[in-house]
Amino acid sequence: MKRFHLIYSFFALILFSQCAKQSSPLGGPRDEEPPVLLESNPIDQSLNTSPKEIRLTFDEYIKLDNPNKNIIITPRLNKDEIITSSLKNQVIIELNQDLEENTTYVFNFQNSVQDLSEGNPAENLKLVFSTGNFIDSLKLSGKVNNYFPSQQNDVKNVIIGLYLESDTTDLFTAAPYYLTRPDSLGNFLIQNIKEGNYRAYAWLDANNSTKAEFKSESYDFLLDTLTISSDIDNIQFNLSPSDLTDFRLTRSSVANGSYDFVLNKNQVAEELEISGLGTEKFYTVEDKRIRLFSTISHTDSLLVHLSLEDSVANKIDTTIWAKFPESERRPEELILTANSGKNFTDTLKANLTFNKPILKVNTDSLFIPVDSSFTIQIQENMFSFKDSLKRTELEFRIPITDTLGIEIFTLTALDSTFQDVQGQYNEDPLRANYRQIKKETLADLVSGTVTNATPPFVIQLIDAKNVIYRESYLEKETNFAFSGIEAGSYKIRVIEDTNGNRRWDPSNFFEGRQAERIFYFLDDTGAIGSIILKSGWTNEGIIISGSPKSGKLE
Repeated sequence: MKRFHLIYSFFALILFSQCAKQSSPLGGPRDEEPPVLLESNPIDQSLNTSPKEIRLTFDEYIKLDNPNKNIIITPRLNKDEIITSSLKNQVIIELNQDLEENTTYVFNFQNSVQDLSEGNPAENLKLVFSTGNFIDSLKLSGKVNNYFPSQQNDVKNVIIGLYLESDTTDLFTAAPYYLTRPDSLGNFLIQNIKEGNYRAYAWLDANNSTKAEFKSESYDFLLDTLTISSDIDNIQFNLSPSDLTDFRLTRSSVANGSYDFVLNKNQVAEELEISGLGTEKFYTVEDKRIRLFSTISHTDSLLVHLSLEDSVANKIDTTIWAKFPESERRPEELILTANSGKNFTDTLKANLTFNKPILKVNTDSLFIPVDSSFTIQIQENMFSFKDSLKRTELEFRIPITDTLGIEIFTLTALDSTFQDVQGQYNEDPLRANYRQIKKETLADLVSGTVTNATPPFVIQLIDAKNVIYRESYLEKETNFAFSGIEAGSYKIRVIEDTNGNRRWDPSNFFEGRQAERIFYFLDDTGAIGSIILKSGWTNEGIIISGSPKSGKLE
């Protein structure tokens, strides 16, 4: 009986606890109030103070969110020595280092201090004090843009930094003396600056190192030293990638039927000189590799002169003895791809790309089927190689009438249609689809003028997928026009091609050369705008104004 009472009491206790849990009152309203600073030591705006420790007291329990990144301290302190912690309603910062004399220090806490329950950040939390008898009050402000904006560009990870002119470090070697981060629109402000001469930089600090990584992070810099003796505004930075890694030929050797030149990074321009180039010798460009092929083997080495240039104008100019011996190894497979899925009106424009140079094309097995009784046979005058020294890309221009009764046209290449430089044929057939659309569905014209910039220009029409839909080059003109455009949403990008090489050139920090300017059609808010084009529409009179160079706007 006693055992029965124990079991009954146990179940009764569980039932009571469940009932109690179900009937417990709901919590109060969600806490949306941020922590409020009650006092600080030292006091904000203090003079002649050089604390070893900073202590902030709030009206509620708090926590810290990534203080190493979110607490911005200027001028520069050694963050490795600083210990930041929270205890109940206090933030304690142990500096563990001596402060400079007669210097104004700013601790900008941004969103790092949050209430413990809901994570509401303390608002406008900043502590300013001076080790001397006055507070420095000079300001530097401006805006940060990105020459190639994308959804991955996050301005909250950008740093704007000032370095003392006498400092031997820069954005790649050490954290700046003064720094800040921009707001969501790219606007920035550095306050409490000491009068002096500074070098100014901006960069995407993706790895939170407070230094720039030129191989992986976009950046920009001012060419001239800033003399800050009064407030300066309208400073403009335009971030863009620029890989300053030394350009090297890491090795060259005989490969499977080719002689390969392996690089540590990609080139943007190349020139090869060897006997028979374009007739019996051809080359391909791959990722960090140039492959030189020969249709005949050679028992003796042949002299190759190699001239290469990378994106920042570093050059390789060398002469190498290359070998083309007979190989018993089976050559690699010939692989081809097509730019299928494109639309056209009266001329089907197809591109086929190969992994090796092509020597022969069998047009008998190259056609477009229309129905069971009719095909469009591809003739030699309908295609050509984009580069006769490489022979790795075929460009097709096939006239198609709009009376054939079908919409999808399939460019067909049977197996053994293409033979490469090593005697290999394509083993699999290719079928690439292209869609014919009516001319009346196209927008008639988009035209405009580029102002506040100097030609030559590369003008690019960018589609909704951020792909270059159309491109033109203006050597001397400032007026541009695109006609016969598919309906859709487009952006217009302009590259100011200063050196006339028909491509965009990034900056070279070590040579003091800034990136070529890039600017876009902007909407009424000043943001990059889209132009909506519909069938039969004409959009004329578009004005694209050259963006300011890095530095102070005039």
